[in-house]
Amino acid sequence: MDLRYPIGKFSFEGSLTPAEREEAIDQIENVPAGLREAVKGLSDKQLDTPYRPEGWTLRQVVHHLPDSHMNAYIRFRLGLTEEEPTIKPYYEDRWAELTDARSADIDISLNLLESLHQRWVLLLRSMSEEDCMRKVNHPEQGIVPLDKFISLYAWHGRHHIAHIISLRDRMNW
Repeated sequence: MDLRYPIGKFSFEGSLTPAEREEAIDQIENVPAGLREAVKGLSDKQLDTPYRPEGWTLRQVVHHLPDSHMNAYIRFRLGLTEEEPTIKPYYEDRWAELTDARSADIDISLNLLESLHQRWVLLLRSMSEEDCMRKVNHPEQGIVPLDKFISLYAWHGRHHIAHIISLRDRMNW
């Protein structure tokens, strides 16, 4: 198994059916509870263990999820209120090296993720089929429909939760 991609790399086939979209939104909705369960009972020493050689620590992974998903939430709001807005990428690797991502109590990010996802899922469930086809301009990826981002962030949450679970399994935690 590739420790970087425990559930496989992200792929997108072009557009989501309404049922696939609903399933992806359900997966986004479940990320906070899944993350909280994945880290339940871990000690600080365990949280400061990289999930793979040269990878982030579990603590960094926990703090990364709200960082990433806050950016996603804003991208959706921009995409729904502007015509193909250019969105700003960010250096997630640099964000993960900041002191708060390396040392803060994970409950801060777990709580933030729960609140963020409550709001984000309300927005996602309110989107029409036409809204899902709206696009943003990502400087590195080009023109991207919001539907693709729904699929991407459903995968993203599962991807990082799997990093934690796979390390726990390998370490018998």
